[in-house]
Amino acid sequence: MKVLVIWPPHVPSYFNAGHHTPAFMTAGHLRRDPRVSRVDVVDAGVLNMNWKAVGDLLFQGDYQVVAVMNDFDAVDGLERFLTYVRELSPQSTVVTFGRLSSMNPGHFTRYDLDAIVQSGDYECGVAHVVSAVAEGGLAEALPGVAVRVGTEWLVPRQVGETLPAEEWTLPDVAEIPYAAHDRLYFNDDHKFCGIPFRRELVVPAARGCPVNCDFCEVPAIFGLRERRLSVDRVVEYIEQAYAQLPFEYVAFYAPTFTLDKRWVRELCERFIEGPVQPRWKCATTVHHLTEELVTLMGRAGCVRISVGLETLETDAQGTLPRAKHIEDDRFRTVARWCEQAGIELNAFVIVGLPGTTPAGVARTVATAREVGARVRPTMYTPYHAMSPALSTAEISRYNRQLIAEPGSGDPVEAERRAAWYAFMFGAERRLTTVYESVPLHPDHVPA
Repeated sequence: MKVLVIWPPHVPSYFNAGHHTPAFMTAGHLRRDPRVSRVDVVDAGVLNMNWKAVGDLLFQGDYQVVAVMNDFDAVDGLERFLTYVRELSPQSTVVTFGRLSSMNPGHFTRYDLDAIVQSGDYECGVAHVVSAVAEGGLAEALPGVAVRVGTEWLVPRQVGETLPAEEWTLPDVAEIPYAAHDRLYFNDDHKFCGIPFRRELVVPAARGCPVNCDFCEVPAIFGLRERRLSVDRVVEYIEQAYAQLPFEYVAFYAPTFTLDKRWVRELCERFIEGPVQPRWKCATTVHHLTEELVTLMGRAGCVRISVGLETLETDAQGTLPRAKHIEDDRFRTVARWCEQAGIELNAFVIVGLPGTTPAGVARTVATAREVGARVRPTMYTPYHAMSPALSTAEISRYNRQLIAEPGSGDPVEAERRAAWYAFMFGAERRLTTVYESVPLHPDHVPA
């Protein structure tokens, strides 16, 4: 059996290489099945593939299963992609998986799909579809997967399965288009998460998060209980990847990296001892940092810590989890720890959070810049407001850049929306210099 795992052509509204790792992890997981003879994995959006190339791939591939990755901002080309699949690879069973189908599975019943992964780990859902096809075809709903039989959609018979961390198949770095990632991270004015001029190795270290912010999809998809790789496996993966390609830093893909402080201390000690001593970055919360931990992370090669600052407006913090109620003095203290440890502090700020004002966001941003932090704004996105009835155009607004609700035309509202968008799309004059702390690999020539 041959399987294609693909993210269809689209123009990404935002790029985070960590969000793309599930395609490669799912492909690796499927290769464990002895009935699967070949798995191709293609990130067509990042590669800027044209439709002729996609058509060639489908027509020549002879795939029995096509697994289509979806996301909040990548459904625009899905219908066209499915038209190509049905026309050029009519034998294929088509399943979709990703963040959007896990949050709003009903939206996908309008498309010409055979199955929708809507709960559990992505690779488990896709593997169930592959197994069913190998055994004769889709005839009933599967764990975590809705299945179309004729014109009827059958709801999953049980919640989707999750894998313990030791069973994850980490991405094969030989399959990932790093040159394309380099280009997407090149201009820091876009405020993407990567470090410009340096090549990033993403290490998917953890899934799940107990902080449970309602504007974040992680708890809804992966649960409130964290699953985390062992330190041994993390170090082994980094060593193997660095031996294959000219990486210059590691990005730990974990919702709250310092949630398990004992694990972080063990990892830092391993980096300090060597032989692998990468520069690296991570994301966490202000609440889950201590001076001792930040100091140790700096000694162990950490160059950037991203924190969910969200807002310093106290009147608006009531809508946030307790761990995100951040006082001005506490944030300044963490910034001082980072400065002393030689770490860039990257502050995630939410624009349009209920209860906030443009003036309040401006004060939050000003405070962050005053203490030397890099600011990365995102638009408040009420995922709970999504419904299956939303059109493709409407669903694409839930991308953390646009205001989800269309404007009413009211002049006062229009002025407020323009103020929100000024934070998102206005010129950025304070660009990162953290790459200066990351040595350039002699075999890597930046684009």
